[in-house]
Amino acid sequence: MRRLALTLAFMAGLAAPLLSQDQDRAQDAIRIGITYRPGDRPGLVVVPGPGLDSVRAIVRRDLDFSDRFQIIQVPTVGAAGAVNTALYRNQFGADHAVELVALAGGAVRARLHDLATGSVRNEAVFPLPSPSASDYRMAVHRMSDEITRWADGTPGYAASRLVFLLGDRLWRIDSDGADAVPVSPAGQKALSSVWAPDGRRIAYTRFDAGRGSIVVLDLASGRTSTVTGTERDLNFAPSFSADGRMLAFARAEESGSTNIFTVDVASGCCLQRLTARGFSDNLSPTYAPDGRRLAFVSTRAGPPQIYVMSADGTDQELFTTFDFGATGPSFAPEWSPDGASVVFHREVSRSPQIFIHDVASSRVKQLTSVGRNEDATWAPDGRHIAFVSDRTGRRQIWVVDTETGRVRQLNTAGETRLPAWSGRLGGN
Repeated sequence: MRRLALTLAFMAGLAAPLLSQDQDRAQDAIRIGITYRPGDRPGLVVVPGPGLDSVRAIVRRDLDFSDRFQIIQVPTVGAAGAVNTALYRNQFGADHAVELVALAGGAVRARLHDLATGSVRNEAVFPLPSPSASDYRMAVHRMSDEITRWADGTPGYAASRLVFLLGDRLWRIDSDGADAVPVSPAGQKALSSVWAPDGRRIAYTRFDAGRGSIVVLDLASGRTSTVTGTERDLNFAPSFSADGRMLAFARAEESGSTNIFTVDVASGCCLQRLTARGFSDNLSPTYAPDGRRLAFVSTRAGPPQIYVMSADGTDQELFTTFDFGATGPSFAPEWSPDGASVVFHREVSRSPQIFIHDVASSRVKQLTSVGRNEDATWAPDGRHIAFVSDRTGRRQIWVVDTETGRVRQLNTAGETRLPAWSGRLGGN
């Protein structure tokens, strides 16, 4: 989403043409404290049964990646599909059991068993499309998120996707790392993507005839429309307001300065400059969830750092503290879904690392320490963060749970850049 590091390269005229296999090394790259000991999370069993093998595999992986449960593998015991409450509770130490039963017409009945009481806590029927349908896996992900909500009180993030750059083209991938597909046309240079709040559109920078316009892509139809006011100069790093009405972006102007603008996307009116022309550059805007403020990057005090302003451009001030000589420039802020934090990357000993700024306390916490880690983006659950790291030799997307420190890798075919995470995606 708001990616300053590449932005600075453009300003200099340098436009740039599922699990970790080494868990110990991955854990060493995280400075955040572990808040649980192994075994402290509730144990959960996905009950074996006839059929639905792919559904069970997806649900089990989604529940594992939610980092709310300790997933327990169990053998098939007793009658097919039977829930052996005593065995799962007493021998395997499980607290919950998820039972999935195939119904006519492709639907699945899901039950969450409370193994301590021997009762069914929740159950529901989930219609699923044909396994060959393009939305099949997403329908299963939505079922996983609802099961997570039953057991934990809040839904998971399985029913979400990321877009990222692979070369000059945008690709989309499911939250579990599956089903990577291109979303921008071949032969077209793209940059700086962001999801619209409705999950049906993506805005990104499209390079054409020496300009960088921002276009909005409708994922269902494939149609694109150019955002009014971005037809000239280099426009990049778009950010939607939470209601999807306003779009903030940065523009590198012929005058030599880079400034932040907003426009009403729906009507195409009211293009407004929020930062003043001058000798500083202002980039990488990110809306707070309530729409009242924007965090951004500015060079007004020297090295790039994170600032904040009201949505109309007033009350601009330094947002994130930094230590001269100890840490370097800061880049690519993104506000968390609950508005409590801003994630960004900052140079430490000339290597970018991921930091989190707590809005209430103004405290800054370093999250990574090994390799080059940058371009962080929040999952819709507000506790997981995806970022790009070269810790295994090439730039790949990694996901960290900020509450436990657990990390995993999303394997892609080549080196990736600039991931952007969607909100929770509903049905068609």
